[in-house]
Amino acid sequence: MLMTGTNSLRCLLALGLMSGLVACGSFANCFNSGFAPAACGGGYSESDVSSLSQPTATSSEGRWTGTTSTGRTVAGLVLEDDSYWLFYSAKDQPNILAGLIQGTGTSHSGSFDSSNTRDFNVEGTAIRAATMRGSYVPKKTFDGTIAYVTGDIESFTSTYDGDSDSATNVTQVAGSYSGLRIDNHQVTVTVDAAGTLSGDSTDGCTATGTLSPRATANAFHTSVTFGGDTCRHGTETVNGVAFYDAVTQRLYSAALNGARTRSFLFLGMKQ
Repeated sequence: MLMTGTNSLRCLLALGLMSGLVACGSFANCFNSGFAPAACGGGYSESDVSSLSQPTATSSEGRWTGTTSTGRTVAGLVLEDDSYWLFYSAKDQPNILAGLIQGTGTSHSGSFDSSNTRDFNVEGTAIRAATMRGSYVPKKTFDGTIAYVTGDIESFTSTYDGDSDSATNVTQVAGSYSGLRIDNHQVTVTVDAAGTLSGDSTDGCTATGTLSPRATANAFHTSVTFGGDTCRHGTETVNGVAFYDAVTQRLYSAALNGARTRSFLFLGMKQ
């Protein structure tokens, strides 16, 4: 098929942009450089772009809510790097946080596998090593089985939380939250509109930290420093994730030290 000289030049420029052959300092520079999509002899014109198939999710990334086989509530995240943070409640008590399942896995063709799972339990069993295998349908379901080195097995089922697709909003999260620890100590965490947080518990432990938006899953990166005194972790700083459930008005937060031997876990209701 013959093309005019002008059309040929437009097609070459368009193909060069698509293949990365035309160098630009940034996407914005490319976008504003004046090269608009061009029709190349029966290809898609600018008005045809909406009919092109859009990229679909292929991993287990997102926020998930569900239950375990033993009557616990599960709420958590799988991030873009396949690290996961799954909070679980005390049995039949969804407002009391009992622990966190955390590790890094691999998502592939509907299967999820992790060999470095750790269960940060606050009910008295401390930190337990495990593996996790699961299956997922992107943005629909995520189910898994956790096999502990002791031989114990726990399984969970969960569905995708559509709020994952919303942008993080620190202003929405700002407020005061109250939670009850498994040892019946009350914990209060306050977050301001800038993402600065402070916390204290009825046993005298205090903490300060920050929330900063992550790029995906409507979640935050969090950094928490303990205030010493009665805090079990002295003045250590830990890092992790947090997210806000707008429907239940619950704030979930978890942070670990680099060796994954100490943790800060919080589940609180907005006051």
